[in-house]
Amino acid sequence: MHADPNGWPAFAREIHATLPTHAQYVLWGNANDSYLVGEGNQTQLVPLPELLARVLATSGYTFLLMHDCVDGPELRKIGTADATAAAKALLGDGFRPGGRTPDLPTLAIQLEAVARPKQPVRAAVLLRASQLLRSPTDPQDAERAFMRRMDKLARTAQPVPASQGRTGSLYNPVIWLLNQEGELPAWFSATNDRVRSIALPPPDYGDRERTARLLLRPEQHPEPELAELARSFAEHAAGLTLQAMIETTRLAHDRGLTSRELPDAARMYKLGVLDNPWRREFLRTRILDGERSLPSSVIGQPQAVTKTLDILKRAALGLSGAQASRASSRPRGVLFFAGPTGVGKTELAKAVAELVFGDQSAYLRFDMSEFSSEHSGDRLIGAPPGYVGFEAGGELTNAVRQQPFRVILFDEIEKAHGRILDKFLQILEDGRLTDGRGGTVHFSESILIFTSNLGMYVADAAGGSRPTVTPGTPYHQVEAKVRAAIEDHFNRELGRPELLNRLGDNIVVFNFISPEAAESIFELQLGNILGRLRDEHDVQVTLADDVRVRLRERCTADLVHGGRGIGSALETALVNPLARALFADAPPAGSAVLVKSLRHEGDLTSLELA
Repeated sequence: MHADPNGWPAFAREIHATLPTHAQYVLWGNANDSYLVGEGNQTQLVPLPELLARVLATSGYTFLLMHDCVDGPELRKIGTADATAAAKALLGDGFRPGGRTPDLPTLAIQLEAVARPKQPVRAAVLLRASQLLRSPTDPQDAERAFMRRMDKLARTAQPVPASQGRTGSLYNPVIWLLNQEGELPAWFSATNDRVRSIALPPPDYGDRERTARLLLRPEQHPEPELAELARSFAEHAAGLTLQAMIETTRLAHDRGLTSRELPDAARMYKLGVLDNPWRREFLRTRILDGERSLPSSVIGQPQAVTKTLDILKRAALGLSGAQASRASSRPRGVLFFAGPTGVGKTELAKAVAELVFGDQSAYLRFDMSEFSSEHSGDRLIGAPPGYVGFEAGGELTNAVRQQPFRVILFDEIEKAHGRILDKFLQILEDGRLTDGRGGTVHFSESILIFTSNLGMYVADAAGGSRPTVTPGTPYHQVEAKVRAAIEDHFNRELGRPELLNRLGDNIVVFNFISPEAAESIFELQLGNILGRLRDEHDVQVTLADDVRVRLRERCTADLVHGGRGIGSALETALVNPLARALFADAPPAGSAVLVKSLRHEGDLTSLELA
């Protein structure tokens, strides 16, 4: 078999070139994928073992002994000679392909027999070693002894003279296949010059585009159409292996999807769900209705509501990141809510979840003040292997894997440790994140919302803080102060301008609650209180006009804390004394009660019912 090495992937050409100098290879990373192999004018998708067999065949090797931790040894003939006879010459008559997996001492004997042959037979061993050791950092005694023998084997093996293929002397290599680099002890490949460590990278866009052309059956599409279909499929398959692209086409065939719907099949494959809320016909109507409903839910924030709706419209049309030359797997929408406290940032996030997904349970909140230490990020993505809680996974990655269509709120993002913010770079750029267990979680259908109070306070000389803007400050000044503080925080304090760049123009600055908006919020919250008494206790409570006026003035006097401050004032000035009075009088169901007076004595409020 004579193949053209120029048509091989780079790692295969590297192995081919270094067979005279290296006795063992550690291939780690994308070890279970298929690879593009060009031969003449033809390109094929070839599984990794088959590709390695072709590489060895061009150099005159006779057989490839493949070892699997489950199925045991398998003999693959790759040359023209009698592979069975050659294997027996090296391994002895007792060798039986297809038998049970040998123990480590027996496996070591087989590897030594191939790598240090008594006869000039060129052969190689392919060892799937991802589950060979219980723990690479804490191996058992037998495992440690085995790795020491392998280290010595690499140092003492000798090249085998050529009988065919290449004319020089080549090693009979042991090729280790790993899913991750750390599945073998670090010292093994780091300290032994005869062991070559080679990363198997995931496919890039060019690989995916060439694979898409193969899978689309070029004979069924004219070239302009084929190019467009392949480009779209390759872009939406970002993060998938080539083998996963093969499985995606099978999924599409099973679901009766056309070639133009392969991007939908890629989404199904990634997310594991068939329904796509972003494609529902009524979503456009719901967002248009949101132009009327959101201002009544988030009172006094017309600029924030308008910009949020613009981003939702962009997300619903699939135009997020559309300015890029290629389709993106970035989140559907990214919002950065900034401004005073208690003005509706969290309420707007909940309203977005209800508006888009029709369910507030699609809203997921993380209080980033709980992630102020560097290692607290493990809560989001899961602890790494070997640490307590590794099996449980991360709170964020588990939730998105279970339900990809979510609004995810990261509250008070400025309080998170800088290393934790780095985890958002991959999400914002590629729409995916690798969890502690090595699995990939996709955020391409989620809306990410960050909130912050940056710019509202600065440190004073006494070590405290003072406000930079106050209620009544014109909105354009509030916006300018907040944006400047955000830029300073990310660029100077954190040293992460790239994170700010990925947020782009999606920063939404909220204004202070105006006196008019404060009155509306007061009436809304008061109505909620009276409605709760009516619905749960069948008691109709009303307020005398002068009581209502005085209560409104008291609750809206200080707007620094926004709507949350109004609610706290209502609780102190009305709910607490009303609860005391209702407990004391115990009005029967169906009765009507009038609050005819309120008295304030210091921090204590009392009222009189009629």
